[in-house]
Amino acid sequence: TGHHSERDTAKGFCVFNNIAIAAEHLIRNKGVERVAVVDFDVHHGNGTQHAFYDRDDVLFISSHRSPFYPGSGSADEKGSGKGQGFTINIPLPVGADDDDYKNVFDKLIIPAVQKFEPRIILCSAGFDAHRRDAMGGMRMTTDGYRWIGRTLGDLSKDLCGGKVVYVLEGGYDLVALRDSCEAILEEMVSS
Repeated sequence: TGHHSERDTAKGFCVFNNIAIAAEHLIRNKGVERVAVVDFDVHHGNGTQHAFYDRDDVLFISSHRSPFYPGSGSADEKGSGKGQGFTINIPLPVGADDDDYKNVFDKLIIPAVQKFEPRIILCSAGFDAHRRDAMGGMRMTTDGYRWIGRTLGDLSKDLCGGKVVYVLEGGYDLVALRDSCEAILEEMVSS
């Protein structure tokens, strides 16, 4: 399961796209008008982008290493039709660290989510940009992920009554995965 699965194609070890299914369920069955999806996995969330590329009821934001698998997610992929501008891709160079991610959140992600005014924030939470993760090639730390959790928690409190959901995506170093998930959960509990 995960963010690489497209409407009719399994990709990248992903058969079902939990984040896309959740967003669609909230819109169709729960009357949620606007859903923001923030994807901070090291890989681009091509499947989630594919699901909502032509829609304006889901804001999809992906910060990811580029170039990298699956080869999509350039900054000029911004949506189509009424979805134009509701897809935001933030390609990052190999070696990006906590400061790079904080900069991206402060300058791009937070303002975009604030402008969209979602009723809920869904997060594709990938921890494969952690510096311990040999496959990701990035330099995030557990404290960096804690900061992301705190930031998204504060943002959700300001905009949508604290409604934020995390769905686990990638993370291949078990220590980094454990510690980063724990940091996010601690931020959720403390807020």
